[in-house]
Amino acid sequence: MHRSLAMNTHSFAKVSLSLLLILLTACATTSTTSTTWTAPPGPGGARFGAVESVQEIVERTEGNPAGGALAGALIGGFLFGRGPARLVGVAGGAVAGAAMSQGHAERRTYHVLVRFDDGGYGVFAYAGFSPFQPGEPVVWTPQGLSRR
Repeated sequence: MHRSLAMNTHSFAKVSLSLLLILLTACATTSTTSTTWTAPPGPGGARFGAVESVQEIVERTEGNPAGGALAGALIGGFLFGRGPARLVGVAGGAVAGAAMSQGHAERRTYHVLVRFDDGGYGVFAYAGFSPFQPGEPVVWTPQGLSRR
């Protein structure tokens, strides 16, 4: 009976730790978008067109201090045994988890939609800023998109 109880306690600890690790992944959220690419012009070829639109895509990652505090408190409670030590572990874990889950990050990408004179379209992605404005005449060569 004693051996069976030890096995169950060990299994419970492994399952609990796994659940805590899953909770930690819920401490931040990220949103992402995708881009469609077209084939480049042929060798030595150039395609003329104009910028039809510029779309700004913002990808934000937001921390979740409440989720981090909960996960930290659970981990701290499991790591620091029983009695007053467990209370200290819960409190310390909550503070640490909340601190690690704060803040945010932001990344901007700009999609430049070009309508070419031959009737085709192309989408070009730029990180951080857009070098082109709507209505601007452009040319696409094997070296990339540039102003005319």
